[in-house]
Order: sequence, then structure tokens, then C-alpha cells
Amino acid sequence: MLLHGAGMDSRLWDAVAPELARHHDVIRYDARGLGRSTPPSKPFSDVEDLRTVLDHFGLRRAALVGLSMGGESALDFALAHPERVAALALVGASVSGHVWPQSPELSAYATARRKRETATLAELELTIWAAMGRTAPGGELIETMVASNAKRRVVNEQHCVVSPGRDAEPHLADILAPTLVIHGDHDHPEIAVIAGRLVTDIPGARGETVPDADHYLPLRTPERLTELLLSHLP
Repeated sequence: MLLHGAGMDSRLWDAVAPELARHHDVIRYDARGLGRSTPPSKPFSDVEDLRTVLDHFGLRRAALVGLSMGGESALDFALAHPERVAALALVGASVSGHVWPQSPELSAYATARRKRETATLAELELTIWAAMGRTAPGGELIETMVASNAKRRVVNEQHCVVSPGRDAEPHLADILAPTLVIHGDHDHPEIAVIAGRLVTDIPGARGETVPDADHYLPLRTPERLTELLLSHLP
């Protein structure tokens, strides 16, 4: 199960999914309100949406591969439903409960999200999270994906409900699934901090730093990511 991040959609996995599908049954979907999915009209939970997708396909257990907010959702799901997670691969993942450091660019990003300033949000998304730019591999698709989801994203975040007490960071030692933690060497510095915490606190977790990749690692270095995933997934 491939889970994308905020402001993205399932196209994030375009360069990875075909090779994975040669070895595994692969499912990827657009999170509610993003990509080709229906805009939300009432509160929803991304963790419950994941459970619903698994149920729809009749899957009792699955390996979860999540990037950024998709990684956060995968972790929260693994804590809530450990019996349903065969393995975790966390790519540039965030973690619920993590306190991010203050910085001008992250403050501007948070303000644009709060004020629903879609053009500014899309610009900052590319500046902060796609720092390698348009000329790097996957650059054109990243720009297209970010632009097409900017307005959808603010609607999605308006309706997405985070359950009270959803705080994975103090409970990482309770993760039972075999876990691989991956991040790019050009990602935001705090992602490396989070990756270190995940590797330290999740029992048996293994970490990998991928050269020449920012936050959009599946489109920047798909071959290396696919190699790592195939070596980890059951």
C-alpha cells in the first residue's frame, strides 16, 4: 500500500509502482480530496480511510509504504491496528506529536496553509520540499502535481480530523512491524532528525540515506528507492 504526502497524489509513485508490481500486489490511491478523489464535505480521518481501503480490497494485512504525511498515517495506523501491518517503509516521514523547530520558511508555510493562500502554499511547497528544482529528475511532474493539488489541499485539510491524543512519537517503541526508514540527503534538515528518532526508537528499525534526493524521493531516485523497498518488503 503506497501512501503519498500532503499536497501530492498517487502520481508520486509513478516511477516506483510498475517495478514493485512485478514482485508484489501494489495498491496506491489518492487521499481524500487530492488527485482524482472526491472533495470531502464532512470530517474524515486519514487513518480510518486507510482501514477502509484495506477492507475494500479484503486485505487482512499489508505492508505500508508512506511518504511524509503518508508515513505519519502509516505509523498511526500501525499503532492503532498492529495486527494489520506486515511491514513499514517510512520515506521522508513525519510523525504525529513531533514539535517542529521555528524557522521563517516553515512559519510562512504554516501561515499559507492556515490562511488558505493556495498560490503561496504551492510556491513554498516547491521551495522548501522540492529544493532540487525543476531540472532534477521528476521536476516537471512535481510542479504539475503541486499546482493541481494546491486548492484541493486546503479543502482536504479543513475537513481532515486528527483524533485527540494522536501522538505517535512517544509510542514508537510499541511498533511491531519490521521498519525501514529512508530519507534523501537534500530533504529538509528536520526530516533527518525525525528519521534518526525513528531508527533509534522503533525496535529493529533500519535507516537509509539516499543521495541526490529531496522530499520527493520517489520521483528523484526511483531506482534506488525501489531497490531498498524490494529488499525490505515481505
